[in-house]
Amino acid sequence: MTLNSELQKDFLARGFSRRSFGRIAAMLTGASALPFFNEFSLAQEVDTHALPPGAVKIDSNENPLGPGDSATQAMQAMVPKGNRYQFNLPGEMAKAMADVEGLKADHITPYPGSSLPLHWAVLSYTSPTRPLVIADPGYEAAATAARFIGAKTIPVPLTKEFAHDVKAMVAADASPGLIYICNPNNPTGSLTSRESIDWIMANKPAGTMIMLDEAYIHFSGIQSAVDLVKADKDIIILRTFSKIYGMAGLRAGVAMARPDILRKMNQYGNTWMPVTSVAGVLASLKDTKLVPDRRKINADVREETLAFLSKHNFNYIPSVSNKFMVDTKRPARDVIAALRKENVYVGRVWPAVPTHIRVTVGTAEEMKKFQAAFIKVMA
Repeated sequence: MTLNSELQKDFLARGFSRRSFGRIAAMLTGASALPFFNEFSLAQEVDTHALPPGAVKIDSNENPLGPGDSATQAMQAMVPKGNRYQFNLPGEMAKAMADVEGLKADHITPYPGSSLPLHWAVLSYTSPTRPLVIADPGYEAAATAARFIGAKTIPVPLTKEFAHDVKAMVAADASPGLIYICNPNNPTGSLTSRESIDWIMANKPAGTMIMLDEAYIHFSGIQSAVDLVKADKDIIILRTFSKIYGMAGLRAGVAMARPDILRKMNQYGNTWMPVTSVAGVLASLKDTKLVPDRRKINADVREETLAFLSKHNFNYIPSVSNKFMVDTKRPARDVIAALRKENVYVGRVWPAVPTHIRVTVGTAEEMKKFQAAFIKVMA
């Protein structure tokens, strides 16, 4: 891919050199294939294609329940129509999402997952002179994308309550291009208060964009900050249908922001989604029981597992999400390897918490197997 003249002017004005254009073009043409831009590739050395029969896969924050019944039926019904592009469907998805969120449809862009708008926001607002500010530990995709194109990344430790330290994030640089907040946070499952979100919006440097990733918000039951989008603030809110809606492999997500922000992000490529995924989204949004029912199922299984860990005197980070982190008191990589020998696969290691493992909340049966394997390994 060759960057057009307008894109070149924009990148040069933000401090990129022409030497960086090749890496930027590589990111635009092959982001899904590059070695660090999604949950699958961030899983490091785990080969998910080679998991043995009966493996407990609780490593990638997937929903073990899969798509809802109505979504499955809608996608199956769409398959015979897959020979048609159906250009109207993304607009229908934006309208349906807008109705749910109380926004205008032009404030929403559908994407094949939420990784693409995350990467495009990094391209749009960071540069060698405008760094990316992130939490540590936090979801790494934005940081790896920024480093790939030559933008500086500034990690800021979470507070002692494992919330985003918004005051430290604002103080990290005089003019950051983008501040990324995942709420609830990945990997910790912990919350950052609405008061903190409001504070950072009021106190961020002029020209800085806030990106709020609400991938896991439905598990928590807290209110979205979508009202800030409605008020046309400098904020991008990401949502995905990979988590509570159980559509990780089907790739569906949205970005919500002012139309001018979305236009800036969407200049980099095509946002087209498979028609089956759109059908699944439309059906999921109409299923008013799906989110509360799954929130309760996830919470019940999570809290039972956390109670088990407390009973056996293991420390963990309090979580309101579909994953949690437990302190193994020894190198987490060793515990991960030992659990694999028990046919239990948990998440990767974060350098900021090297003795913690991230565990996705699976089914009740899967978590019982995790508990048994964990006790055996830790003994």
